[in-house]
Amino acid sequence: MMNSVDINIDDYSNVHFIGLGGISMSALAEILIDKGVKVSGSDSKDSAILQKLKSKGANVYIGHKAENIKDDLDLIVYTDAISADNPEFLEAKNKSIMIIDRGNFLGQLMRRYKNSIAISGTHGKTTTTGMLSTILHDTDLDPTILLGGQLDCINGNVRIGGNDLILTEACEYKRNILKFHATIGVILNVEADHLDYYKDLGEIVETFKGFVDKIPKDGIVIVNGDDPSALETVENAVCQVLTFGIDCDSTYKASDVTFNQAGVSFFNLTVNDNTYPVVLNVTGMHNVYNAIAAIASAHASGLEMEDVIARIADYNGTHRRLESKGSFKDVRVIDDYAHHPTEILAALKAVKNLDVNDIWCIFQPHTYTRTKSLLKEFSESFSDADKVIVCDIYAAREKDTGEIHSKQLVNLLKENNVDAMYFESFEEIKDYIKENIKSGDLVLTMGAGDVYTIGEMLVEQ
Repeated sequence: MMNSVDINIDDYSNVHFIGLGGISMSALAEILIDKGVKVSGSDSKDSAILQKLKSKGANVYIGHKAENIKDDLDLIVYTDAISADNPEFLEAKNKSIMIIDRGNFLGQLMRRYKNSIAISGTHGKTTTTGMLSTILHDTDLDPTILLGGQLDCINGNVRIGGNDLILTEACEYKRNILKFHATIGVILNVEADHLDYYKDLGEIVETFKGFVDKIPKDGIVIVNGDDPSALETVENAVCQVLTFGIDCDSTYKASDVTFNQAGVSFFNLTVNDNTYPVVLNVTGMHNVYNAIAAIASAHASGLEMEDVIARIADYNGTHRRLESKGSFKDVRVIDDYAHHPTEILAALKAVKNLDVNDIWCIFQPHTYTRTKSLLKEFSESFSDADKVIVCDIYAAREKDTGEIHSKQLVNLLKENNVDAMYFESFEEIKDYIKENIKSGDLVLTMGAGDVYTIGEMLVEQ
């Protein structure tokens, strides 16, 4: 709806958020409330996040209505999830109130800080930001943190700190990363995703190149040296380039990676000819990569390596990222946000490290366009699961055109010799698992929608 804009956030004293309950929107709102700004906002349904903001003084509306746009508002911030015919968006335009999208607003907020760290990439942004938050949050750097998930050590998804450093995730959807102003940019990986917006991987790579171009000459970009597409984005970088990885020679290089049956990761990290032993209390090779990126970012921010490595051992996971939900009948229940084929492969490979019998994966595809465009890749991502149950597709911002259905994925999985099945309702899935699962098995709910509630139902009963 809107291209990049320049505003001074300090000029606005009465701000309304359309889509206030979103994880990023709510964090931005909380920062404004802390600065004494009058905040209001709306969302389609109530939530714990909205109740928290309400307790802090926000005026919260349930439902999007034109009358929510009051005459005294001086700025409207909207989420990418709303449509162009949203009644509040249209009313704001009718009243000639300044309107800005979430990405632009966050980019302008970043300008208010002396330094800013932006964690980008197709996968791992929330986990890496969570790891870095664990390292930085109680240091003299006193960062302001915006996290795309819930982290216990900062009591939620936002930490309000001083004015010297802001840490945030940087999503590439709709080229939002081009609106950000980072002094340290991190590129975890670059793969094909959001193909409802991008034409192909080449267009995504060009977007990340634009992100790198915006980092100042005295800034730093930290990039995955094992990812060819990620490396392509820094070919013409004018800022300092630091690499991290396992397979290739990198500035921050991990080796001797092992996992124990409790899910703890161990590896050696070599930096400037010095080698440090690292203990990471989350499992999976993908989390080793995330940890190296977080360590490199903290080190580049001025912390001593020994202190950084000691602090990352305190990271126990972000909610909805291989999060333990409890157990029933001696069956462990874990939830993960994975909704892309690469993320599914990584999550399943990670839980294979645990001391369990059969792995039951309950997968909820996220958006029709992603499921359709990556259907073949999805069908090849579940080989480490013993049983796969596929739910209906979670629509999110999209409408069902009838072109794709979860049953198509199940059929392809069966062709690939995966024990897969489809159920229409969460209740049916819960009942089937209760009747057929064995002691010592593991249930992994997977997806970016509400599939986690199946695990919660199992644990509660």
